[in-house]
Amino acid sequence: MRITTTIVVAAVFTFFLNLLLLPRADAQSVTLHHIHGLAYSADGKQLFIPSHNGLAIYSEGRWSKASGPEHDYMGFSATRQFFYSSGHPAQDTGLINPFGLLKSRDGGRTWDKLGLEGEADFHLLATSYGTNAVYVFTHLPNSRMSKPGIYSTVNDGFAWKRAESRGLEGEPFNLAVHPSNNKIVAVGTKTGLYISTDGGDNFKHLASGEQTLAAFFDLDGKQLWFSSYSGKPALTRLDWSSGKKTNVILPPLTQDAVAYIAQNPVDRSEFAIATFERNVYVSKDHGKTWNQIANRGQTTL
Repeated sequence: MRITTTIVVAAVFTFFLNLLLLPRADAQSVTLHHIHGLAYSADGKQLFIPSHNGLAIYSEGRWSKASGPEHDYMGFSATRQFFYSSGHPAQDTGLINPFGLLKSRDGGRTWDKLGLEGEADFHLLATSYGTNAVYVFTHLPNSRMSKPGIYSTVNDGFAWKRAESRGLEGEPFNLAVHPSNNKIVAVGTKTGLYISTDGGDNFKHLASGEQTLAAFFDLDGKQLWFSSYSGKPALTRLDWSSGKKTNVILPPLTQDAVAYIAQNPVDRSEFAIATFERNVYVSKDHGKTWNQIANRGQTTL
């Protein structure tokens, strides 16, 4: 009897040990072939990264693929309530390419078409977090945009306004929109960082001498984060009202630079950055230290 009991106990122990060693069902091997944006969910629990094959999610130390179609999302940006994007449909979906402007109300599971389907693919797209205004840059005219330039909509594409862009030098590399005042927009070009307070009609220089690769208003609207590269990568936090600059310490980046910046809307000391070489980092202390969660597109479980 003792031998039988010992065997049963050992078997039960082995069974539960194996359960503990099994990978969690929601953990997946996710490869970031490209990175086309960066955004937190409204509850701050998930970090979304759009790529050529759908949305990747990082949550509680685990990677997974988002529910929904594995489209090639471009110009991905989030507001408090919605995701907005452009891009190209996944194969065999029968959808028109390119998308024009899309909107998701359910975290990327389903998408509403907002116009310009088959006409426009907005690689540069930015949203105002609290107002749902959308800004885009188009290289080519289309049925709603008579000439290249920066355009904005405050009613999901029903009407578009072209920015006059006076004072802006160089083609935009990126766009950022103030979270509560959708007339305030920042643009980075090869000649520096610019800001407009009238919807893009007039711009003034905020930082010059270096091309600005990424720009992001933090969610209180007071700080404007921007990245640059001049022999080495740099990330700067700028009080855009006073002009005071603070250098943010970056993790070691070799021939790389910050391409996207995001802030957790619930824990606002948490920031995420993604680089051109598909490295992704998260900071829990407002950018003082960084934890790497993806290395050249290879995610860590």
